[in-house]
Amino acid sequence: MTEIISKTAQIHSCDIHFLEAGSRDNRAVILLHGMKFQAATWEETGTLQKLAEAGFHAVAIDMPGFGKSPACSLDQDTVLQHFIRDRGQRDFLVGPSMGGRIALEFAINHPSSLAGLVLIGSVGVQENRNRLAAINTPTLIVWGGEDRISPMDNCELLHTSIPGSRKIIIDGAPHPCYLDNSETWHRELIHFLNTTTD
Repeated sequence: MTEIISKTAQIHSCDIHFLEAGSRDNRAVILLHGMKFQAATWEETGTLQKLAEAGFHAVAIDMPGFGKSPACSLDQDTVLQHFIRDRGQRDFLVGPSMGGRIALEFAINHPSSLAGLVLIGSVGVQENRNRLAAINTPTLIVWGGEDRISPMDNCELLHTSIPGSRKIIIDGAPHPCYLDNSETWHRELIHFLNTTTD
C-alpha cells in the first residue's frame, strides 16, 4: 500500500498544505485542483497512488484558500513559483479547470521551469489566447467530450496554439473527466509522463 504523507510548506507568510507519495528521488508530478476540489481529491481518485507506483514523486497542493491551506496575501503564481523553485528541479505540472488556468499561466510566465504540462478542461484559455504560442513545454491536453464548463473550442485552441501538444478526448465525460473515467485518465497521464524527456 502506497503511503500518502500530509505536509505543510511555509512560503513567506503562506502555509501551503500538500500531500505526497512516492520517493523524493523520483521525478515529481505536481497536481493542482479545480475550484470545487482540493489536494485530497487526488488521493480519492487514486492518482497519487498510481503515480507513486509508476515511479514518480506525486505532490498534490492545496492552493491558498482551498482545502487545508488558509488564504494568504501572495498570488497563486508566486506561491507555485516558490514551491517549485524550492524543489530545485523541473517538474511536471497538472492542472484541471481553475488549476488548469494557474498551470497554463505559470507555463507562459516561467517557460523554462517545467518538464511537462498537463491541462484538463482548463479555464482561462481565451484570456490567454495571444500568449499560448509562447509555451515551449511538452503539453498534454485532456478534455471531457461532454464538458459544459470549458467548451471544446478551448481544447482545440490550446491544441493548435501550443507547438507539439497532444490531445486526448474522453468520450461522454463531463468537465471533471478524470473523475468520470479514472482508468483512461491514469493510462494517458502515465504514458505522457513516461514518453516525455527532459
